[in-house]
Amino acid sequence: MSRVELERLVDEAEADGTLRRALKHCRSRHELVLAARRLGYRITRVDLAESLREHRDQTLTARRRTRPSEFRA
Repeated sequence: MSRVELERLVDEAEADGTLRRALKHCRSRHELVLAARRLGYRITRVDLAESLREHRDQTLTARRRTRPSEFRA
């Protein structure tokens, strides 16, 4: 359930400049989780860590796909 809350937080922050600015002041993952909870989002540090890991994996995969192959003629 908290993973859905994290997605909701991201969607709403993208749409709401005030919320986005409030979250930009967070200097650590811990501060981000605490700020989100104060704002009524039930997220956990585990949700955040898993989401960041997935994002990194997707970014690396995308980079590998767009990198020219050394073996192409």
